[in-house]
Amino acid sequence: MLHRAHGTLRPPRGAPLADRLAAIQEGLAAVIASEAPELAVVERVFVSRNVRSALVLGQARGVALAAAAAAGLSVDELTASEIKQAVTGAGAADKRQVQAMVTRLLSLDAAPARDAADALAAAVCRAQRGALHGLAARPRGRSRSRRDGPVLRRAR
Repeated sequence: MLHRAHGTLRPPRGAPLADRLAAIQEGLAAVIASEAPELAVVERVFVSRNVRSALVLGQARGVALAAAAAAGLSVDELTASEIKQAVTGAGAADKRQVQAMVTRLLSLDAAPARDAADALAAAVCRAQRGALHGLAARPRGRSRSRRDGPVLRRAR
């Protein structure tokens, strides 16, 4: 894995939500244009105790998905626990653990900001999966013929 760049987009505090979302979209479009990624990775929505925060996060996530799609990128969605498991070995790792492991895995001189570490962890997770990502697990068992697909048999 080769680390090229990372950063954090910070929309203007106190601005109306629409303006903050527009700033995120513009920032992502600029990063996509300058870095020319092959694909994007976005964390799947999680359930939050604070409904307002979850709604705003969902809207920001929607902007990220739209910016990637508008640029013609394919988008992979991963859960937070999948990302943490891949990077730290524990699906319930805290943000400091993720920061530390991303710093080590990418040989960074300093730990990235927590949000940047989360994004880098998602990229590391996807890179580790490589070309196999998205392939469905095939059921085990004997098949009658290749064109009929697999046939599962009950244990006797």
